[in-house]
Amino acid sequence: MSVIRSVVRGVGHYLPDRVVENAEFETWVETSDAWIRSRSGIERRHFAAEGQTTSDLATRAAQAALADAGMDASQIDAIVVATSTPDFTFPSVATMVQGALGMERGFAFDIQAVCAGFVYALTNANGLILSGQAERVLVIGAETFSRIMNWEDRTTSVLFGDGAGALVLEKAEGEGTSDDRGILATDLNSDGRFREILYVSGGPSATQSTGHLIMEGKEVFRHAVEKLATCTVDVVAKAGLTTDDIDCVIPHQANLRIIKRTADKLGIDESKVVITVQDHGNTSAASIPLAMSVGKQRGQVREGDLVVTEAIGGGLAWGAVVLRW
Repeated sequence: MSVIRSVVRGVGHYLPDRVVENAEFETWVETSDAWIRSRSGIERRHFAAEGQTTSDLATRAAQAALADAGMDASQIDAIVVATSTPDFTFPSVATMVQGALGMERGFAFDIQAVCAGFVYALTNANGLILSGQAERVLVIGAETFSRIMNWEDRTTSVLFGDGAGALVLEKAEGEGTSDDRGILATDLNSDGRFREILYVSGGPSATQSTGHLIMEGKEVFRHAVEKLATCTVDVVAKAGLTTDDIDCVIPHQANLRIIKRTADKLGIDESKVVITVQDHGNTSAASIPLAMSVGKQRGQVREGDLVVTEAIGGGLAWGAVVLRW
């Protein structure tokens, strides 16, 4: 009996022109290239130009994904954008992208789950397709985290960058087995008891200000490795598979040590892991689709591969998706 699947038809990304090497931070905060590399694996990141917004980045990534899919915006039924750094309190970034793409139909909305945002967006887009609400969904992760950094905090300011990634999901028929192309299983989680270890100190309701990112790095590291490994095992089990079946892991690009420690805990060889954090830093909700696009360009992600993507962010919120490319 055939079943509906959500299949990836195209991916794309966009990075701002300005590249900030680690050495640049030495001019305004007590740090060094060696210190940053040893603790995060990050070598450089991109920062948005003055006046360049999250919706600008998202639109460019969306255009790249549509081109890769061989589609135009008129064929898209819905846009889901994952972001924690929207242009405005409202309207949503998604509707701004919809307008920029010239779409006069369909619907668009944002999802906010910080660094886990793209996994949440992908899961919701899959639900829209499975429920019959849409046949083609543009799923985007886009951030301008440089706007919420405390540049005097050397422990956080060096970790984040700006960017956007996007993919096109399309309804397709499958056989109902793990050999089907498309999303095979999803796993979402959150626990608000841990909100104080990673948050932004501002917001329209609480402070009427933007605020700055605040993080307890050691606590986040501990939770990240444990929770990402667990949800990866859980999501492949939901698909009737094991971690031995995984061809490619595309993790949230927060920290090289977290990525390697999680892969080691799962017994997954590093050669199967797409790693881009050295070039982009932590781009929050943008990091997974950005890494998907780069991984495809590198030849690390190939049609037919069993791919797992996982992420954790403020909330705490975390989750994973398993799909066949």
